[in-house]
Amino acid sequence: MFRRLPPAVLAVTLLSAAALTACAPADETPSSSASATGAACTKDSLKTLAAGKLTIGTDEPVYEPWFVDNKPDNQKGFEGAVAYAVAGKLGYAAGDVVWTRVTFNNAIAPGAKPYDFDINEFSITDDRKKAVDFSSPYYDVRQTVIALKSSKIAGAKSIADLKSAKLGAQVGTSSYTAIAELIKPSTQPSVFNNNDDAKKALQNGQIDGLVVDLPTAFYMTGAEIENSLIVGQLPATSGQVEQFGLVLDKGSALTSCVSQAVDALRTDGTLTKLQQTWLAQSAGAPELS
Repeated sequence: MFRRLPPAVLAVTLLSAAALTACAPADETPSSSASATGAACTKDSLKTLAAGKLTIGTDEPVYEPWFVDNKPDNQKGFEGAVAYAVAGKLGYAAGDVVWTRVTFNNAIAPGAKPYDFDINEFSITDDRKKAVDFSSPYYDVRQTVIALKSSKIAGAKSIADLKSAKLGAQVGTSSYTAIAELIKPSTQPSVFNNNDDAKKALQNGQIDGLVVDLPTAFYMTGAEIENSLIVGQLPATSGQVEQFGLVLDKGSALTSCVSQAVDALRTDGTLTKLQQTWLAQSAGAPELS
């Protein structure tokens, strides 16, 4: 049973009001050959993998606060709720949604996809756009370093303080990219298949620190890893805000309609409400300079 944690535990800085009402930046416009109009974005007209159904992909397992109890179909958790909200905007009832499990790396690899869209904290990057389409962004995110309170980096105040640390992150993620391109530690970072393996490595002292997105950092330190803390948030690797988007097959005819659905959820305030429900608001975490 999911236990809602107090805001101080699941805290995360929400998007500013301006960001919530703004459209996606021009360079984040999904690349799709589709020219679907709003009128064409209906259940009867969308060419999904299974007629009358919407197949949504995500990883195995998935974690809080993005999903709850590793059950995407319970509509709980921020991304679980976003997925069903997008489905609703496209005319699909909850019973029309079919979930499939796809590993993080396979979901963004070139080739035909076993899903109509995938939701799994995928940061929108130019490199990934070469292989897949992205929807409009549904969440702005920061990468964050966590550690045990006994770790040598527990009191780090800057990126320079992390240079000698043994750090780790899940394979193929922007968290790993942040280590490699921003921190550039003197020791080769560790790579893990999933965050369960990464957490165990941190708890066992195999790594000094773990890099994850901010909401995950708050949940891990508040509910999963005893005697742990958030060391601090990292600046954006490219100087631009990092954003999560839904992933679709390259050139998917659904990309335009899925983006319209996300944009509508931003405009009508649904994304804000879902963040307030699943990603509690606070002043944020320390900043690493």
